[in-house]
Amino acid sequence: MSILATSQEAIQLLFSGDTALWSIVGVSFSVSLFAMAVVLLPALLLAFALAYGSFPGRWLLLSIMNTLQSVPTVVIGLLLYMMLSRAGPLGDWQLLFTQEAMIIGQIFICFPIMVAMMHGAFQHSDRRVWETSFTLGASLPRAFGSLIWETRFPILAAVIAGFSRIITEVGCSMMVGGNIFNSTRNIPTAIAMESQKGAFAQGVALGMVLLVLALVLNFLLSITRGKGYLRT
Repeated sequence: MSILATSQEAIQLLFSGDTALWSIVGVSFSVSLFAMAVVLLPALLLAFALAYGSFPGRWLLLSIMNTLQSVPTVVIGLLLYMMLSRAGPLGDWQLLFTQEAMIIGQIFICFPIMVAMMHGAFQHSDRRVWETSFTLGASLPRAFGSLIWETRFPILAAVIAGFSRIITEVGCSMMVGGNIFNSTRNIPTAIAMESQKGAFAQGVALGMVLLVLALVLNFLLSITRGKGYLRT
């Protein structure tokens, strides 16, 4: 089958409302968005503590976060598999080959990325925003909110980077999710499986979904940055 014919079939799958295809998309987005929801606040708080706090082991913790960014996702998947398997210490939880296991894996993948990038955002922020908020009598949550608003563009970039990392990763999802149809089969694992089978149409269609997602996220980031520059 030619590239043109495969692309046409992929577009037909997308716009025909193919149940199998959109089920895979739904699993991928629900798992990754849930992982992001769990990670966002802890990543913000830890990044802020690393940038503004002073405590023993701060630079060691920051070095660990920076190191964990480069750990391959398949290694994280292997460690989780060993922990969640029947012979592992968490085998009684029976989480292996479930969406919950995939969420745990994606949390471990995106957390250090978001902490490192948000730390850089806070590190280069104007500390007078934090100090002035307290001077004006703002509460701790309100002062923290003011600082986040001040650094909203690099923080948004960190969120987009973290989400992009987990929505496209295949190693960890394959190992702890098992690629089970209508349960744990997400976009990257489906693309890998369909390509091995030689059925490229669905893989191309799912690739188009990821491409559109990347364009939308980057367009959103560009628009928000542009509006921010116009107000300054």
